[in-house]
Amino acid sequence: MSTTTAASQLDQLKEFTTVVADTGDFESIKAFKPQDATTNPTLIFKAVQQDEYKPLLAKAIADNKSSSLNGGALHKKIIDDLLILFGREILNIVPGRVSTEVDARLSFDTELTIEKARYLIGLYEKLGTPRERILIKIASTWEGAKAAEVVQKEGINCNLTLMFSLPQAIACADAGVRLISPFVGRIYDYYKATTGKEYKGAEDPGVQSVNKIYDYYKKFGYETQVMGASFRNTGQILELAGCDLLTISPDLLKELSESDAPVEQKLNAETAKKSAVERIDVDEKTYRWLLNEDPMATDKLGDGIRKFAADIVKLEKIIAAEIAA
Repeated sequence: MSTTTAASQLDQLKEFTTVVADTGDFESIKAFKPQDATTNPTLIFKAVQQDEYKPLLAKAIADNKSSSLNGGALHKKIIDDLLILFGREILNIVPGRVSTEVDARLSFDTELTIEKARYLIGLYEKLGTPRERILIKIASTWEGAKAAEVVQKEGINCNLTLMFSLPQAIACADAGVRLISPFVGRIYDYYKATTGKEYKGAEDPGVQSVNKIYDYYKKFGYETQVMGASFRNTGQILELAGCDLLTISPDLLKELSESDAPVEQKLNAETAKKSAVERIDVDEKTYRWLLNEDPMATDKLGDGIRKFAADIVKLEKIIAAEIAA
């Protein structure tokens, strides 16, 4: 008598949503077979402290040994090369795309963000990686959205990250960006800390934020993809089954792979098109005012940029120490 094994929650989720690995760890990516992968400065900083990834850092430093650059300029060049090394290794594993992040310290500088996006794509293309497989990650500040608007027209696809509010999402969609990453877990963290309440299921404010953005995009026909990010538990992920993409950390991918409980599609484009949402015209003044009126989004956007910038500085210190040694 034959028995059939029930599909894991991860496999069921993949029927509704494109699953993305939120990690710089190659073995985790291989284990869970996602379509795409995302990285950020914090993930890369953590990875290069592990023995298996130190050769990538050593290569990035060695490749710049004869560089005429020195000091901070050299450290930035090595970090850019390191990001591309990680990205290319990941692309050897996933069939889809990898997201590579612009220095968070450029989050309020449109021109330098444009320059960095072009530079990173150029590094990939010199090594034979087509730009179609790369998403350039940019913070979803007003300046970030304007930078993305320029480079998207050049065929440089962007992932607008550190997103916590609908006005940010609208500004990015109006800019024609390829993909956005609303941060579920950090929104949840804020409300849990400020109210003392434990949120679960559909009442989770992070889940609600992604639902609102998804409905708005589908209602008004935006082609920008919505990729929920920054999850704290599998409950948040399962509440967003049906979202265009979800980027998930290895520990939560593991949990999903070990459960065979049923997964129900929660988000649906046709249903979203019928939702009662009103269009909002977001110019720069409106963006800044609405963001200012949202204490959570204002707090978490600034906090996220500071944390990513701090991890880049830590990475630069590791590089400086390696060069000195």
